[in-house]
Amino acid sequence: MKWKFIEEKIFNVLMFLSTMLVFVFFGSIIWTIARTGFPTLSWEMITSLPGGGFYLGKEGGILNAIMGSLMIVGASTILGLVISIPIVFYINIYLKKGSRLVYYTRLSFDVLFGIPSIVYGAFAFTFMIFLGLKASLLGGIIVITMLIVPIFVRSMDEVARSVPYEMLEASYSLGATRLEACRVVLKQIAPGVATATLLSVGRAIGDAAAVLFTAGFTDNIPTSLDQPAATLPLAVFFQLSSPIPEVRERAYAAALLLTIIVLVLSITGRIITGYFSKNKIK
Repeated sequence: MKWKFIEEKIFNVLMFLSTMLVFVFFGSIIWTIARTGFPTLSWEMITSLPGGGFYLGKEGGILNAIMGSLMIVGASTILGLVISIPIVFYINIYLKKGSRLVYYTRLSFDVLFGIPSIVYGAFAFTFMIFLGLKASLLGGIIVITMLIVPIFVRSMDEVARSVPYEMLEASYSLGATRLEACRVVLKQIAPGVATATLLSVGRAIGDAAAVLFTAGFTDNIPTSLDQPAATLPLAVFFQLSSPIPEVRERAYAAALLLTIIVLVLSITGRIITGYFSKNKIK
């Protein structure tokens, strides 16, 4: 009994140290970005477009990158949900449990989930060349949608698999069709949808490799799908590569703004998840 008590104490200490280590890493990242970026970040920088010589330290801001990121991520999230939710319903309601198609579908999305974003960018770039498309807002939306669909599907699928099968049987016994049963499942997986959306948006808005090939970059806000679009990660990348100290400080300011956006999305996502969890049948 004494050895078990000592063993438990040792593992408690290890878990506590691991948790503190995570907080130290998180705090270090926030401190590094905030220390350099906060003095440079201003309302003018957020609300104005890059002026002439912006990347040489002159006037202007990053409104083009902010709007480009929001356009790409917003459209990709909506499109990703439209594609992913029917897939989740199909493999959990319409197909038999344990069928080979369900197994290979989940395996395929597991593989797609782990593919680096640079590979998605290269594939989308090749696909765009085949279709005769150029780097544009549409290209960014396509590649980010490809990137987040596996996240949507696997996250929502794990929640859908936890829905008791007896609930579906009860729906069928009352005369419900499979389509009507989907409504019951949708209410139960609503927290999973919110969590999947949070994970997807967080990864999409911070990705630079995929959009580097497909969205291009511009100092203007795109007004059509065939125009190039700037994003915050690329703005950070290009400014941080500059030899001019003032421009590099702007890169940290853009990184700080991007971090704040992700934190706000995380907090909002947890609030939404908590709200939907109240209506979940346990």
